[in-house]
Amino acid sequence: MKIAVLFGGTSEERDVSIASAAQVIPALRGLGHEVIPVDTATGRLSGPSEQRLLTSGVGPQPPSGSALAGMRRGAPVLAAQTADMRDVDVVFLALHGGAGEDGRIQAVLDLAGLPYTGSNHIASATAMDKDLSKRLFRAAGVPTADWRMAPVTAEEIAGTLGWPVVVKPNKQGSTVGLTVVRGPEGLPAALSLARRHDDEVMIERFIPGRELTVGVLEGRALPVGEIIVPGEVFDYQAKYQAGGAREIFPADLPAETAARVQDLAVRAHAALKLGAYSRIDFRMDPQGGVWCLEANSLPGMTAASLLPQAARAAGIGFSDLVERICKAAVR
Repeated sequence: MKIAVLFGGTSEERDVSIASAAQVIPALRGLGHEVIPVDTATGRLSGPSEQRLLTSGVGPQPPSGSALAGMRRGAPVLAAQTADMRDVDVVFLALHGGAGEDGRIQAVLDLAGLPYTGSNHIASATAMDKDLSKRLFRAAGVPTADWRMAPVTAEEIAGTLGWPVVVKPNKQGSTVGLTVVRGPEGLPAALSLARRHDDEVMIERFIPGRELTVGVLEGRALPVGEIIVPGEVFDYQAKYQAGGAREIFPADLPAETAARVQDLAVRAHAALKLGAYSRIDFRMDPQGGVWCLEANSLPGMTAASLLPQAARAAGIGFSDLVERICKAAVR
């Protein structure tokens, strides 16, 4: 097949997207496919530009707001870039966050008549909006922690959610802009940080306990994984820096508990009408309650990312995984 891989972009997860493309592209070429690499911030890449960009790695912090703003001003319009992709068989979306994951690029590709990996524009937008996602989770019987949307006072939080709480941008990934707030004194700074990344801010009851994740591939749950982190949350550094977290696939859980988490993952995936694959994240509290945190419609796709690790635990190698994702998009 002829496959265009879209990656990079201008979201806070740009570096993560580049890391995904750095492994997806050689995997697809190793399978014999013709690959066109396209950075949605700069356009189609030549050989030297591709090599230089795809070996840059993920830094300890997301790109700065000023750097991203500069890229956005100079970024070519994707509709114009589709001229380079008119004869491709499928577009592989190795984008994360921002316009790459919130449905906007998916809508452009729909208008251009190009098949693409992941979920359609409506499902992508729904998954990115945490407030909307949680409403749909509850309607589908998937437990999720209580939450409020800003503006909200410290007194209202104390009376409805209790402390501690998690303050985070409503439409953001990789825990960018997220803070665990233990009392009223920390609330203003946390709200200010979250608003740097989104004008909508969620305040959610903090769930202590174990961090679990479940990949969903073509309607079936992959083995449950557990992420063991040094701090309270699986933050940006823990996700992308060496030694930041320990990830266990399959998680050390009783069979009935693992089956329950997998069932909730499939139900959450279906509630948002997600496509061929996703990753659903959970917390399991000390009493054994399982709470859905969010759905990732375009999860990380390096060989060490959580979805590929889950696939490997199910006997699906990385190359086979990207091939199945592409074939599902073509179907």
